[in-house]
Amino acid sequence: MTDFCPSLWPEEPTPELLKDCGECGLIQHGTRMVWGEGNPDAPIMVILDNPGAREDREGTPFVCGTRQALQAAVHQVCLDKDDLYITYILKRKPVRAYDKEQTRKVCMGHLKEQLEVKHPAIIVCLGNVAVQPFFHDPLVDVKSLRGKMHRVQGFQTAVGYHPLAVRRRPNLWTMFVEDWTFIADKYRRIEL
Repeated sequence: MTDFCPSLWPEEPTPELLKDCGECGLIQHGTRMVWGEGNPDAPIMVILDNPGAREDREGTPFVCGTRQALQAAVHQVCLDKDDLYITYILKRKPVRAYDKEQTRKVCMGHLKEQLEVKHPAIIVCLGNVAVQPFFHDPLVDVKSLRGKMHRVQGFQTAVGYHPLAVRRRPNLWTMFVEDWTFIADKYRRIEL
């Protein structure tokens, strides 16, 4: 296996009609909308809570810790970056308090649109903040759902720990790689 080096994956442009969407209120936070990144036609769609910082304060692009951990795990289980598309429950990064329930409700509509267009073979929800709204259940958690496929909103769905949680708690790394090994195995068994 070659040495791993994280990279900035290409960003999918936000649809023109939605660039200035202010319905959820996050436009007031001053962050730009990030529709998704990676291969827009990928068979595996990864859903995270919200986009992280993509540029530093000077506007220079960088690979944040969440992306580094995710890419390292994907590399370790021999998935290719073209196998993955990353998107978010919230399409803008919140920078202060907001109405979480209302914002997620609005932004889930955008995610639904993406799902209708993309029809991924597998969805991977990472972290409770992504899992709960996608599963429409505020009581579910990663710990009890990981290691199994679930049929959610008509899609084969797996769950795993959030990459940032793995960075903060290195003892989760083994389980994170187990989750991605499980996902890679399921992916290799489906006929695309």
